[in-house]
Amino acid sequence: MEKIDIIKNITERTGGDIYLGVVGAVRTGKSTFIKRFIENLVVPNIEDEYERKRTLDEIPQSAQGKTIMTTEPKFVPSNAAKIKIDDFTADVRLVDCVGYIIEGAKGYEDENGPRMVHTPWYEESIPFVEAAEIGTEKVIKDHSSIGVLVTTDGSIGEFERSDYVEAEQRIAKELKEIGKPFIVIVNSTHPMLPETENLAEKLKEEYGAPVIPMNIDNMSERDAYNILREALYEFPVVCIDVEMADWVACLEPNNWLKKSYIDAIRNSIHEIDKLRDIEQITGKLEECEYIEKAYLSEVDTATGNVRVTLKTPANLYNEVLKDIIGVDITSRSQLLSLFQDLGEAKREYDQVKDALKMVKQTGYGVASPTLNDMTLDTPEIIKQGSRYGIKLKAVAPSIHIRNIILMLLYLKDVLMQKVRKNMISFTI
Repeated sequence: MEKIDIIKNITERTGGDIYLGVVGAVRTGKSTFIKRFIENLVVPNIEDEYERKRTLDEIPQSAQGKTIMTTEPKFVPSNAAKIKIDDFTADVRLVDCVGYIIEGAKGYEDENGPRMVHTPWYEESIPFVEAAEIGTEKVIKDHSSIGVLVTTDGSIGEFERSDYVEAEQRIAKELKEIGKPFIVIVNSTHPMLPETENLAEKLKEEYGAPVIPMNIDNMSERDAYNILREALYEFPVVCIDVEMADWVACLEPNNWLKKSYIDAIRNSIHEIDKLRDIEQITGKLEECEYIEKAYLSEVDTATGNVRVTLKTPANLYNEVLKDIIGVDITSRSQLLSLFQDLGEAKREYDQVKDALKMVKQTGYGVASPTLNDMTLDTPEIIKQGSRYGIKLKAVAPSIHIRNIILMLLYLKDVLMQKVRKNMISFTI
């Protein structure tokens, strides 16, 4: 997927805005992530020189050590930056959250006790720990279209991996409860090592979200676009359109083949929620013995619409045809001969079709003759005084149908061993 397509599709799903809520424990690299993301993807695509400088000035600072750097949640930039790629524009803004506290971190308390911080949501200051919890929910639910959970394997600073686990799990749980699409970034100085990749796979299975191991300090433009691409597939599926052979689609819903297809489709989409899940559809559909192949023919990440195409085994056509008409068709000539017979039968039926409807409604119906049923006598010239005329005579049969109800009453005299049968006819 091209860069411009990623941006376009993301903005289609988010109503024109790319708002990233960056959350996680303290000292994981959240501020560094925002800094590198803005430098690589946002600033190069800002046309206005003043806005470009303003955005660079508002980038959060980061540093090594155990001291917490982000002391209050903030929007970066304060007003969404308008970026332009080719002829397409979008508003981009990130939200830097106060991180969840981990054991050993410094800076969330001062000599007077819990550190009080300012937030965009309250006029008065609130404790640092409370700001972290409220901020995560507020940012993801109200101020972002995509959540980014930043964590680490413990290789980036002075804390061990185990120090981050509790806070990381709490945040992931909150993100899943909120229901917004989110991805997980594992900040590591060695993202390509097997142990880091194994950790990413473990977190992916545990949190049910894509996990990307990377060295945030070295994030490139390609990495930034890859994050958006992964986030794009976390948006929900809106519509699944199943395309099948036209002769299967026109079958009655109670036909055995049509019912098998409907059941297979229902079973395949039962657990489909996100665009990332759509690859499961084809495998489940192919478990149906009447589906030769199933494949994704179209995936529109901008709208969430998916099209699945089903291929039906060729031999099923003759089998279904035999079930419908009751005749085993083995050749084209036999099929044409049958169609001729059916055509004749249809013409006969069309003549009395309306009469049959009348019978069901009123008990009596008349089938009027057609031109083909009429017999014309030889025209005669007639004279009446000084005037002449032509006498035409046409004879045609009409069909009259009456609804007759027959009732059969069967009586058996057990004592006399004599059987009486009475036929009572009622004419309506």
